[in-house]
Amino acid sequence: MSQLDLASEANISQKHLSFIESGRSAPSRDMIVHLADHLDVPLRERNALLLSAGFAPIYRERAINDPALVRARATVEQILQAHEPFPALAVDRGWDMIATNAPVTALIGGVDSSLLKPPVNVLRLSLHPKGLAPMIANLAEWRHHLIERTRRQVRLTRDPALKTLLEEISAYPAPTEMLTTVVEDEIAIPLKLRTPHGVLSFFSTVTVFGTAVEITLSEISLEAFYPADDATAAALRAL
Repeated sequence: MSQLDLASEANISQKHLSFIESGRSAPSRDMIVHLADHLDVPLRERNALLLSAGFAPIYRERAINDPALVRARATVEQILQAHEPFPALAVDRGWDMIATNAPVTALIGGVDSSLLKPPVNVLRLSLHPKGLAPMIANLAEWRHHLIERTRRQVRLTRDPALKTLLEEISAYPAPTEMLTTVVEDEIAIPLKLRTPHGVLSFFSTVTVFGTAVEITLSEISLEAFYPADDATAAALRAL
């Protein structure tokens, strides 16, 4: 977003915004929050901005099992269970699994037990050679999708733990087949998983809490997988 676009969206003068960017004008706490809101800055990073400007953080962070988050945790569980017989899971900012439904448990049952020790990291589980990677029929496309998604997250958050995780998964053995930039006859990049019931093909969607003002809650993502073909839908319903 250009400076002019941000000034227009945030309803402030471009001159004042320029003064803030150059350090000629010190922003108020409300102005920092106002600009961060228009820039879609994550809550954790908003606290960092406030601290760097000499203000106290305003967004709280609680453990996922904190009593204040019981209702939100129950909502996550309810959504995952309602999605059955199709797989769905919830992850935190670092891609560690918070909750899952029964179909996910069935699909990951064949991976190495070392990858299933809590906290289970979904990226590691997906791309590790002892994880789901050997079972993913279109590993080149799915690997590229996950790595690029994580790379965008690192650019947005500058989180050193995420950067380390990105370096780790990028170093896993890459498939030898060429990456197809355009997947023919597909509307989105599917996950094609080899199973005893044949190759199951899924599209995925991501859901977040849209009005979260608490850091942990704002960083929870619910990943829901939908059958990409009739055969997958039938196999999952039979299971």
